[in-house]
Amino acid sequence: MTQGRTTTARSGRLAKPARREQLLDTALALVGEHGTDGLTLATLAEAAGVSRPIVYDHFGTRPELLLALYRQLDERHRRSTEQAVRDATPTVDEIARVMSAAYFACSTEMPEFDAISAALKGNPDVQAIQHDMLAGYRDWMAATLLPFSTLTTAALRLRCVGVLGAAQTLAAELNLGATSAQEAISALTDLIVGSIGAQKRP
Repeated sequence: MTQGRTTTARSGRLAKPARREQLLDTALALVGEHGTDGLTLATLAEAAGVSRPIVYDHFGTRPELLLALYRQLDERHRRSTEQAVRDATPTVDEIARVMSAAYFACSTEMPEFDAISAALKGNPDVQAIQHDMLAGYRDWMAATLLPFSTLTTAALRLRCVGVLGAAQTLAAELNLGATSAQEAISALTDLIVGSIGAQKRP
């Protein structure tokens, strides 16, 4: 963490949004190195090279800090997924494949997400946040797939809820080593294409 402290020292005073982002990045690095048990407001202040009151001004409690990290990782994953879909060939099979690959990348490329989620287990705010995240992802997914589907928007959204449930189960299998990433991507791609009432090619 020496490099992080050096970078912070050189940055001088930061605007509040920039400071918050810097603190979250430092907190994520701490989780990556030491797990969530190594992350407290005090250890974050030390690693970021700032006083404790600065950290407390942004995150009043450790659960608030963990919740902020949870949201940040979800937002990063969403942005990455949306960009990957924008860059994909506009066919239902390719869109479904890119969606599937991006979904499982969260499990394989963001191990901190699962650690933070586990640390927040039992937190009353997490369920509401997860519901909002799922609803947002469902709506984006349905809107993206709608041009390729013969279903109504309402029906397609419901199918997306089912697909996301299957995706969570496949991700659990992947994390257990019961399947490979490629097999999980292939299975989820087939589920998406098969469940959305995809338009038949002429």
